[in-house]
Amino acid sequence: MVPVQLLALDMDDTLLRSDLSISYRTRNAVRKAEARGVTIVLASTRAPVVLEHFSGILGLNKMPGFLIANNGTIILESQTGEILFEKMLPADAALMVFDMADAEGFAVQIYDEDILYVSRNNEFSEYDKKITGLRQVVVDNFRSMVASGCHKLLIPGDPMTLKPLAQLLENLAEGAAIRACKPYRLEVLPVGADKGNALRLIAEKCSIPREAVLAVGDSMNDESMLRWAGYPVAMVNADSKLKAIAALVTEKSNDEDGVAEIIERYILGNKTMSGAVQTT
Repeated sequence: MVPVQLLALDMDDTLLRSDLSISYRTRNAVRKAEARGVTIVLASTRAPVVLEHFSGILGLNKMPGFLIANNGTIILESQTGEILFEKMLPADAALMVFDMADAEGFAVQIYDEDILYVSRNNEFSEYDKKITGLRQVVVDNFRSMVASGCHKLLIPGDPMTLKPLAQLLENLAEGAAIRACKPYRLEVLPVGADKGNALRLIAEKCSIPREAVLAVGDSMNDESMLRWAGYPVAMVNADSKLKAIAALVTEKSNDEDGVAEIIERYILGNKTMSGAVQTT
């Protein structure tokens, strides 16, 4: 097993417990890995300001590291907050998606700093407000906000009704990629912006080979990250499709320090992840 030089961690249902906290054991494991020279990357659908909060909890604001925000549309240095990469959603694609979702009665959301802007209120946007911790603002002329530019759009809703909308958008939204990051939420991203591409850019900047990168995730928006990493790990509570492409599945869930388990065994310890290095 090639020594791990870069550790990429998804946030929700991976690093974070269900109450959105990070356990002492997991914080300690991450800090010990960093002390050994491992570069830490936090990768999330969340906005930069939220990632910076958790970065501070882990002490990454004092050490060189990276934050992949908005599912790969923004990359920041954890220590300085400097933006290293940024990609916007094409305005025509964004407007087409908004118009279609709005016509079908869905709310549409935009993250901006510490505010969650929403076109209309519903139970799913309220749930998103709760898990992100962002202040929610309902915007009357949301279409104008979309036209002015955004990194991504989010569409919350009932999973049964979101699925046909996703299929429709995939066929019509040229220049946009449609991702089901959670069953109750679609993300609309610029084509080519995802966690895997962001992780590759970070590794190249740090001159770290793919074979020395370990990535941990739980949902299908982590797929590109796990497919690119040399050591792809899925949480035991992960989507079954993600488990199928992982070299290893944790024994413990996000509420049971599954991330700490992996760090302690394969970075701080001497356990080998057999056959983990990706070749394609």
